[in-house]
Amino acid sequence: MGALMVVGTTSHAGKSMMTAVICRMLKRQGLKVTPFKGQNMALNAYVTEAGEEIGHAQAVQAWAAGLEPRVEMNPILLKPQGDMTSQVILLGKVVGTVGAADYYRDYFERGWQAITQSLARLQADFDWIVCEGAGSPAEINLKHRDLTNMRVAKHLQAPTLLVADIDRGGVFAHIVGTLELLDPEERSLIKGFVINKFRGQRSLLESGLTWLEEHTGIPVIGVVPWLEESLPAEDSLDLFDRRRLKPKAEVRIAVIRLPRIANFTDFDPLEAEASVQLQFVGLQESLGQPDAVILPGSKTTISDLQALQQSGMAAQIQAYSQAGGMVLGLCGGLQMLGQVIADPQGGEGPAGEFPGLGLLPLHTKMTGTKITRQRQVTMGNLSPWFPGISCSGMPMRGYEIHQGETTILDADTVQAWFEDPSLGMVSCQHLTLGTYLHGIFNNGPWRRAWLNQMRSRQNLPPLPTDIPDYEVDRDQQLDQVTDAIAPYLNLDPLWE
Repeated sequence: MGALMVVGTTSHAGKSMMTAVICRMLKRQGLKVTPFKGQNMALNAYVTEAGEEIGHAQAVQAWAAGLEPRVEMNPILLKPQGDMTSQVILLGKVVGTVGAADYYRDYFERGWQAITQSLARLQADFDWIVCEGAGSPAEINLKHRDLTNMRVAKHLQAPTLLVADIDRGGVFAHIVGTLELLDPEERSLIKGFVINKFRGQRSLLESGLTWLEEHTGIPVIGVVPWLEESLPAEDSLDLFDRRRLKPKAEVRIAVIRLPRIANFTDFDPLEAEASVQLQFVGLQESLGQPDAVILPGSKTTISDLQALQQSGMAAQIQAYSQAGGMVLGLCGGLQMLGQVIADPQGGEGPAGEFPGLGLLPLHTKMTGTKITRQRQVTMGNLSPWFPGISCSGMPMRGYEIHQGETTILDADTVQAWFEDPSLGMVSCQHLTLGTYLHGIFNNGPWRRAWLNQMRSRQNLPPLPTDIPDYEVDRDQQLDQVTDAIAPYLNLDPLWE
C-alpha cells in the first residue's frame, strides 16, 4: 500500500485541506484512498454509522475520498474542556478526562497501539493512505511523545509533504527552521514543500523558491494561491475568518460565539446560502436585531451558560425572545434554553443545579454516559406555531453527540419537533426551538422552510424548498477546491 504524509510548519497552514484535496485527486485516478490522522484535538466532531466519534475534518476527508467515515481514520480525538484538561476519545469512545501533564503518561502507549492497529486495518482495505499531521512536527519539547507527526511517517516510511502558510509571513524561516529541528531520518522523508495561501505575483517569489530548493535540496512542488472558498475549519479560531459580508443577504442570523463552542460546522449549510448573512456574536457584543439567534453546541455547557449570564448576553437573548424574536438551541444550546441543568456528579465542575435561560420547560441532568449515534427521524407538524414551516412527515437525518438526559417539565407548553420528543421540541408560547440533532441544516428542504419562516416576516418571497441536501453542495465544494488547487501541485516527487 502507498502512503503519503502531510505536515505543516504551523497550525492552520492548510494540512487538512491539502489532505482532502490529495484524497480527491487520487480518487479521481480510480485509486482506493483513505485519510488518516492519528490524533486530533478539536471540538468539531462527527459520529460514524457505528456510533463512533471522530474529528469532523477526517469525515470531510473521507467524503473527499468517496468514503463513509470510519473510526480508524482518527483513532484518537481530544476535546479540550478548560482548566488544561481534555476529554479523551479512543477508537470512537470516551475513555476518560485528563490534564495535559498526565495525558502522555496515561495514554501514550494505548494511543500508539490504537494508531498502529488502525493503520493496519486501513492498509488491508485501501491502495493509498494520506496521513495528516497536527500542529508542527518540530515541537522539540513534544517530539519525544509525538503520536501524529513524524512518528507516523517513520512507521509507514511515508514520503512527506511540508505545507507552509506564506500569508502569515516568514515562510522561508518556517520551512528551514522546521527542517533544522527534525532528526536526519525525519528530514530524509520530507520530499516536497507547498507554499500555501499565496496572494502575490509568482514572479516576485521565484528567487526565494530557487534559493530554498538549492539550500535544502528539496523541491517546491506547489505554490497554492489564496482561496476565498475553503473547507470546514477545525477549531473556533477560524470563526474570525468566517465572517464574510454578503451585501445582497436578506436574512441575518446570529450565532452566539460561546467560549467552548463545539460543532460549529453545523452552520456551513447556512453559510452557503447566498441570502443569509451568518454572524458569530461574541459575549461582549451587542446582539442587535437579527432575524434569528442560534445557541450552538458547547463542550462545557454549564460554564458556557454561566459565561452567557455573567456577560449579560443571556439577558439580551431573553429580551430578544420576549420581543418576538426566534431562538434556536442546538445540543448544548438546547440544554441552556431550559429551566435547570443539574450536574449531581460534578462532571463539568462543582456539583449542583444551575438555572438556564427559561425559554423552554426543560430539565437536563448531566450523566457520565455519552450518547453518540446517527439518527433518521420524521418531523412533526409545526405549522400551528411556525406558519412558514409546513414540513409534517418530512424525513430528517443527523447525529447526536451529547451528555445529559433532558426531560420536559410542562408538556402542554411545547410541541414535539420529531416523533421522538426527547430529540427536539418547540415552544407553543414564543418562537423558540431546541434540538439535539447535529447536522439539521444539512437537510435542504427543512433549512429552506425555516429560512422562509423568517422571510415571510419581512414580506420577502419564499425560497424554493425542492432542493437537495447539503451533501450535494459539499461534494461540489470538494470538487471546486480540488480543481482550484490541483493545477498548482506537482506530486510527482512524492510518487517517486
